[in-house]
Amino acid sequence: MIDHIPPAPVFILGALLVPFLKGRLKDGWLLLLPLISFGLLLASPPGTEIGASFLGFELVFFRVDRLSLVFGYIFHLIAFIGVIYALNFRDDLEYVAGLAYAGSALGVVFAGDWFTFFVFWEMLTICAVPLIWARRTGEAQAAGFRYLMVHVGGGLLLLAGIVMHIHEQGSVALTHLGLSSPATWCIFLGMGINAAWPFLHAWLPDAYPQATIAGTVFMSALTTKTAVYALARTFAGTEILIWIGAAMTAFPIFYAVIENDLRKVLSYSLINQVGFMMVGIGIGTELAINGAAAHAFAHILYKSLLFMSMGAVLFRTGKINATDLGGLYKSMPWTAFFCIIGAASISSFPLTSGFVSKSMVVDAAAQGHYAMVWLFLIFASAGVFHHSGIKIPFFAFFSHDAGHRVKEAPANMLVAMGIAAFFCIFIGVWPGFLYGLLPYPVEYVPYTAPHVVFQLQLLLFSALAFTLLLLSGIYPAELRAINLDVDWFYRRGCSLTYAMLDEWLNGLNAWTNRTFALGMTKRLSSFFKDGPARLVMAVARPAWELTGIEDEEGKRAEARFLDRFRTGFFSVGSAAFFALALFLLLFILLAV
Repeated sequence: MIDHIPPAPVFILGALLVPFLKGRLKDGWLLLLPLISFGLLLASPPGTEIGASFLGFELVFFRVDRLSLVFGYIFHLIAFIGVIYALNFRDDLEYVAGLAYAGSALGVVFAGDWFTFFVFWEMLTICAVPLIWARRTGEAQAAGFRYLMVHVGGGLLLLAGIVMHIHEQGSVALTHLGLSSPATWCIFLGMGINAAWPFLHAWLPDAYPQATIAGTVFMSALTTKTAVYALARTFAGTEILIWIGAAMTAFPIFYAVIENDLRKVLSYSLINQVGFMMVGIGIGTELAINGAAAHAFAHILYKSLLFMSMGAVLFRTGKINATDLGGLYKSMPWTAFFCIIGAASISSFPLTSGFVSKSMVVDAAAQGHYAMVWLFLIFASAGVFHHSGIKIPFFAFFSHDAGHRVKEAPANMLVAMGIAAFFCIFIGVWPGFLYGLLPYPVEYVPYTAPHVVFQLQLLLFSALAFTLLLLSGIYPAELRAINLDVDWFYRRGCSLTYAMLDEWLNGLNAWTNRTFALGMTKRLSSFFKDGPARLVMAVARPAWELTGIEDEEGKRAEARFLDRFRTGFFSVGSAAFFALALFLLLFILLAV
């Protein structure tokens, strides 16, 4: 009898049933599946393990502890919200891919060995790509292929590290690693690709805006946060993550400010927020790890809420660029309201989830005496309020009136946004609910007078700066343009590499073809056409000369002999006989 059932197979096997169901039965199954899985997870307390022996290794398919539980809970919640949001699209591909995607993320989170971990890690990529391709546009197809290539490359790097690590340690147990060998560096970098580290991040703003409206909600919640969990599990306290995270919080701000596509703005903002989590993991103290986990939990809610609000705008207007929007608060007031709640949460306004989670990481940096990192985080907090807290709702719903007169978002979309917005406020008002789920006991108090006053000052001065820049005309104009990211370098580099390989290797191939495949074949064909006869004649000619045959007469006899050879006068056996005789003669001459 199985006492505990892991959530991953519940999601994945349940997703496979979706295409066979119709109408309300399908809707009911889509909504019920995350609830069933969540109920089974609640019945599995910390310390639960399910495993088996395989080829001398102990595999652990399902391992529950407090770190995995906090990610397991939020992945269930966002899967439920995402399903509600997607109900009106009636696309089985999205349903199956989305649920299997969530199941794969849960498989990673509860994996207790490297083999199980890697299988579900790769399934994340396999399930995410259809959410991009399901949009069925040329841009989405190309972005999906690029996403696939990047993550397959990262997966191969991760696999190489895992294989080397198992060979070194003789165990498949998934435990804390630290950077101590080439194997751990490979694992570290493989995870970093999914975490969208600097210079490895371009896949995210490339793919997420091209995904389907509902697909982006799933993608914004799962891939990077699964990587956050994996790094917290295996590389907590690795100091280089502090500086990687600090860079992640800063550089996306500049892209987000000038970006016109509002879903791409949110994609850069996502990288910014993951940077806070990387800093917390790198610091590695109990407060910092709690802060990283709490911020991942909160971020999934408010980031999905912002993507849902922009998805509703795109669904109703067919537009997503800031230059094409504005004035939608008149037609879509509830969507605007929910967007503002998401914007307030990502900006860490008091009484929102972002305030009670992000501040844990900032205080952990201060307690660790990372003064420069602390300044980066403060700068990033102001920047994210600028580009996500103000820019997103302002240009989408206010600003100039673009003349869109559309219906409010469908009821299911509003319900999904309402649930996410509720949790954004609920966690901000009652942080003890979130703190009680975290890996370590929490003594942190977010609502102190100095902390609240400092955060309000930061936000108000950021808002003032935005207003003054906008009124003065200094603020960068929203332009219909393509902004180049670091992927330009490897796209161009790959193109140049391909061109060089095409020139060199194909040139070498053409020369080889001309010289050997065609030239040598032609010469061999010509030789075997009358070559044996010529060799026989070359040997026979001295004998003819000894017999006194005249030169002209010998040439005529040779010509007749060759003519008969070409026309098949001699059988294959005769030719073989002549060849054998020639070889025997050569052998005798060489022996002498």
